[in-house]
Amino acid sequence: MTPPRFKFAYLQPLFDDVESLRGEVAYQQLPAAQSSSSLAADDAPLGTYSAATLIRASFTAGVAHADALRRIVLHGEVDPTSPWTLMRGALENFATAAWLLGGNDRTERRHRSLRLWREDMRNRAQHEEDTDHVPGPGGKTGRERVQEIENLAVSLGIHDRLAKPEAGKLIAEAAAGIGLEPRQVTAAWRAASGFAHGRYWPNLRASLPRDAVRGGPDHYLMALVIDESQHRPLTDHTHALLRHVQARYTARATAP
Repeated sequence: MTPPRFKFAYLQPLFDDVESLRGEVAYQQLPAAQSSSSLAADDAPLGTYSAATLIRASFTAGVAHADALRRIVLHGEVDPTSPWTLMRGALENFATAAWLLGGNDRTERRHRSLRLWREDMRNRAQHEEDTDHVPGPGGKTGRERVQEIENLAVSLGIHDRLAKPEAGKLIAEAAAGIGLEPRQVTAAWRAASGFAHGRYWPNLRASLPRDAVRGGPDHYLMALVIDESQHRPLTDHTHALLRHVQARYTARATAP
């Protein structure tokens, strides 16, 4: 079989936006929220645990993942797995930023921020315990910060549990919030996650066979290439989320 040539025209609009965010030494950050803005009002009582910090970090991480794929494509070293894994990282981060910017009211947005911060600090605590790390004088452990976040939520009248945001539900809510079809977005994300975790099924659902070699009396080894018709929707969803976050953040970080 002759391997089909990778045609990446569908990736170019996303790559153009990502490349425009490259600086000489770092990616361009989303700007800090103006003190009179809606986002600043959301964050005022949250102190260190602001939504803006998480949004800006997620956006930059999403850009870095998408740019890594751009560089792989630019150098002509496209394999059947990395485009899925990298686009998954971009989509998850842009979806997280969109989810934090969404919410029906200020209380819900603060709740979302504190849920994510609690999970962030819980993960930090796990790493501290795995590495026997002890904060320096005046510092707080991840466990202490988890408790601090829970106490802050109660002080703000947020009595709902600060449950870990589940990736699939977060992505579905973010997709619905910007007018995308949640099931389509989560389906594309699920395939990408399958590739990232080395699952077998995505190879059957989202790759194209290039060649087959008998590996034994009862099985064949398949050489696979990326199925662009399957990868394109993931790319489109990721690009839509990037554009939404840029526009929504700018509006909420500048206007009352």
